[in-house]
Amino acid sequence: MMQKDRVTGTLFIVAAPSGAGKTSLVKALVNSLADVVVSVSTTTRRSRPGETDGVDYHFVDKTEFEALINQDRFLEHALVFDHYYGTSLDQLQARLDQGLDVILEIDWQGARQVREKLPASCSIYVLPPTRSILEQRLKHRGQDDEVLIARRMRDAINEMTHYNEFDYVIINDDFDQALVEMQAVFISRRLALAAQQQRHQTLLAQLLS
Repeated sequence: MMQKDRVTGTLFIVAAPSGAGKTSLVKALVNSLADVVVSVSTTTRRSRPGETDGVDYHFVDKTEFEALINQDRFLEHALVFDHYYGTSLDQLQARLDQGLDVILEIDWQGARQVREKLPASCSIYVLPPTRSILEQRLKHRGQDDEVLIARRMRDAINEMTHYNEFDYVIINDDFDQALVEMQAVFISRRLALAAQQQRHQTLLAQLLS
């Protein structure tokens, strides 16, 4: 097998309105491609059934989160549905330095912050095929009452107006097709000139000597 040189990973931002299927797509992507991991965010919301601290999120209280903000420990942070979410800068950089592609699942506010600080990042926005399907998906999760679902729908419409701030847009109508499209984005970034020059320095030197 061809020897590869050390390469720095790429930061991928993936955002979507609640219920668009972003989390399921990201999970399937991580299972299908090597060297891709999801950044574990810190949040003040309570854990949901089946979630594990340190795996799905780092769960902290509001006081601890605000202390981390004051210490400038987050790459980005935002208030979403009355709860804080943030990305640890130290943990993120360590994984990129290992050559891993890292996915940030964040909203448009966080994505804007990240792009300003790390303009080389790649951003993807996932949209539902219709509003009615989005509402059906929110109801089928069985986690929220009608009042909260109505609020999530209002917020989703506002969220979706920011889709044009992203590099790529994927419509999650057919899940398998949406997954193929997301895989294509990751693979194409790995094949970009700068990445290939970094990954294959030795090979290129040998070919051109």
